[in-house]
Formats: sequence, structure tokens, C-alpha cells
Amino acid sequence: MKRYVAALTAVLLSGCGSMNSMNPVDWFASEDNAEKPAELVGLKGSVAVRTLWSTSVGSGADEQRVKLVPFVEGNRIYAADSNGIVKALDAASGRALWSVDTELDISGGPGAGDGLVLIGTSNAELVALDSTNGSERWRARVSSEILSVPKISQGIAVAHTIDGKLFGFDAASGKQAWIYDRSVPVLTLHGSSSPVISGNAVICGFASGRLVSIELETGNPIWEVSVTAPRGRSELERMVDIDGDPLIIDGVIYVATYQGEMAAVSQDTGVVLWRRKLSSYTGLGADWRQLYISDDSDFVWAVDPRNGSKLWKNDKLKARRLSAPAVLGEHVVVGDYQGYLHWLSNEDGRLLGRTRVGEDPITTTPVVVDGVVYVYGDGGDLAAVSGSK
Repeated sequence: MKRYVAALTAVLLSGCGSMNSMNPVDWFASEDNAEKPAELVGLKGSVAVRTLWSTSVGSGADEQRVKLVPFVEGNRIYAADSNGIVKALDAASGRALWSVDTELDISGGPGAGDGLVLIGTSNAELVALDSTNGSERWRARVSSEILSVPKISQGIAVAHTIDGKLFGFDAASGKQAWIYDRSVPVLTLHGSSSPVISGNAVICGFASGRLVSIELETGNPIWEVSVTAPRGRSELERMVDIDGDPLIIDGVIYVATYQGEMAAVSQDTGVVLWRRKLSSYTGLGADWRQLYISDDSDFVWAVDPRNGSKLWKNDKLKARRLSAPAVLGEHVVVGDYQGYLHWLSNEDGRLLGRTRVGEDPITTTPVVVDGVVYVYGDGGDLAAVSGSK
């Protein structure tokens, strides 16, 4: 925690850091005495990593600290860059099916469903494109920048804005159906948790460290719970953002906060089933028996979903600015700040393999579908990768 204070204080004194000013990744990069990233060591190559295809999606995040995550739906994968390019590609080959230049400053997305591709912009708009050809179907005004992935289900499109609001829109017309408002702290991380739709509920985490469940159709609250209460005297010490997306498994929501705790919450009631001290600003991964998470020191953990106890911890990638973990069979996969994709054993966390997808950071969570890892680098490199023993 102490290594962040100098850089952030400088930003605050310069007058540009009152809200959503920085991400811990920025702190590492800007501080003179930042911890040196762990060096990569040679591996015996027990996992054969193979790139199935790779392509470029414009300029990617273009150093804008936006939340652009590939979205796989059926045999298609949708991806966007921060300068307005949106593409639909064949998931098996990477061949472009369509590509459009929206000329928008895209900051969140894409999400897809109900025949639409949704993107959020830095100019406070939610835009719906036709999934068959990329033509614009509608756009709607929101209250501020969308730094999360919009979601859609049952005819309702949902977007989370950086100022702590959730918006619901009619998917056919783009007309606003409801709004849910949460106040945000004075100082927050630069990012937002993406909403997760489960049945008739929207689950979302907020910068205040609170997790909420609201009705998809009406926007009415079902329950609200504090995952971590802010502590400390300064605004910096009291930051407890939920920036990673909640993970729902068998009626239990797993979520983590920055400078706070990881918790399991009942989806039906909002009752906290367990908490454990763990600070993270990325999301979680899981298989049938374990949870996986990258903490704010870039240690990768395996945690027991029944009680939150540690099963193993890998510290060999410390300070390499890891993405959230994804799970592929017996392997846990994380990206790092140099464009490497690391493969860990789900049994004990040992490093088993790596490959490089471009030279830019991989900050978004790799997406695993049908035995393939889709990874999107911040510079716009999109690749499909597989691994086997």
C-alpha cells in the first residue's frame, strides 16, 4: 500500500485526481521506486501452447485504461477498440465477418445478445449495433462514461456508469426502462464492475464496496450488502472498490474488493457466507472445485469456495500486473504487462508454460470457450490459443 502513496499524492496535488484518477497499474508505472517485476525463468515446457489464429482489432485499448473484452456468442467473437472499430469474427478461424468504424470513443464492451452488440462510450452513450452486419440500431444517453461491459437479457440492456449508476434500457427501442443510483466515494479506481444477469436479477459491484441485486425488469432493489466497509483516515486508505466482475456459481456470488476482502454471498438473500482478507482489482476464475484470483501484488491464489481458505499461492509472477485468471481444463491462465500468457497447474499453482500474444499488456481477462483461450492485448492483438500436455 505504501508504494502507491507518493504517485497518487502527486496527482492529487496537480489537481487532476479527485475521482477515478488512477488504477494501481498506473501507480506501478509512474512511481520511481515501484517494485521490480519478477523475471521470467525457463520452463520445462510441460504444456504445449499453440496459437490457433491471431489478428488485429484496430488500436486496442490504446493506453486509455478502458474495459474492452472479447465476447463470444455461438460461433462468433465480437471485439472493439477504443477508437471506434467493432468487429465480428469467426471464432474458429479468426476470419472477419464484418467490421465497422463507429467513430466513437469506445470505453466498455462489447456485450452481445438478443441480436445486438452493445458498446459503451467515454461520451456517456450506450450504443446498440445489429449483430448480423454492425449497423447501428439505437443509441441512448447515460449519465457518465461506461467503463464496464454492457449486458443484455430478456429484452433489457444494462449498463453500469463510472458515477455509480445502473441503467436498464428496452433492447428493441433503446428507451430507458429504469435507473438505479449509488453514490460513489471521492476517490476511486479508474474502472467499474460489469453487471452480471442471472435469471431475473442483475448483480453488480460498486466503488463503495457494496454488492447489489436488483430486478432486471423493473430496477427495483432485491438486496444490498457491504462486502468491505471503508476503513482508515484518508480517502486513499478508504478505497474499497469492486472493479472485478462478480462470479456466480450454484446460487453463490463470489466477489473481491480492492484493499478489502474476498467474499461469498448468497444470491437469493444477500447474506455473506464467508469473508477473507484479500485485496484485488481484477475478477475471479473457477472450476468445479476451486476459485482462482490475482491479488494486488500479482500473486495468484487458489481458494476453497466453501470457506475461503487458501489452497495454494503462486508468487513467481509478482508485480507483473496480471489479468484475472481464466480456467482451461487442468490449467489456470493469466496475462501480464509484457503480453505473456502464463499457464499454471490447478493442483498446486506451478508454472507449466507460457506464450506471448504481442508486446502490449494483457489487462482484460482471457475468455475460455470450448477448450480455446481467446486473449486480447491492449495494443489490439486478438488471438485464439490452446494448450495440452
